[in-house]
Amino acid sequence: MNAKRLVILVALLAGWCLLVGLGPVSAQQAPPTEHKGVKVEVLTTIDLGPEIEGMQGRQLRLRRVTVEPGGAFAVHSHKDLPAVVHILQGIFTEHREGGGGKEYKEGDSWSEGKQTTHWVENKGTKPLVVIVADIFKP
Repeated sequence: MNAKRLVILVALLAGWCLLVGLGPVSAQQAPPTEHKGVKVEVLTTIDLGPEIEGMQGRQLRLRRVTVEPGGAFAVHSHKDLPAVVHILQGIFTEHREGGGGKEYKEGDSWSEGKQTTHWVENKGTKPLVVIVADIFKP
């Protein structure tokens, strides 16, 4: 097969892959609407109203969240739910609304504010374990 025919064949094959969803067009998967393989343990809470003026009706909560391999934490927003996260074990694969995302590993910590809408999955081979502290309205 000559080079010109090979280029045409590759171009046609690439176009077909995109058309049937085997290429980059299908890389953005739909976010899950329900948790899968997730365990959430509330470790402690404190009512912030008596502690800090202006915080009536809000609590500070500390949780341990475990996501099994292949599991996912459903899409959610952090509007009115600021949080800080620390990974104890595993790899945290985050997907942000509108595309993009990031992988975090054991020992990483970060914050999530009102601009954060995302979902998380565990693509690893061991459970993902994170500690989450957030302020919320019960």
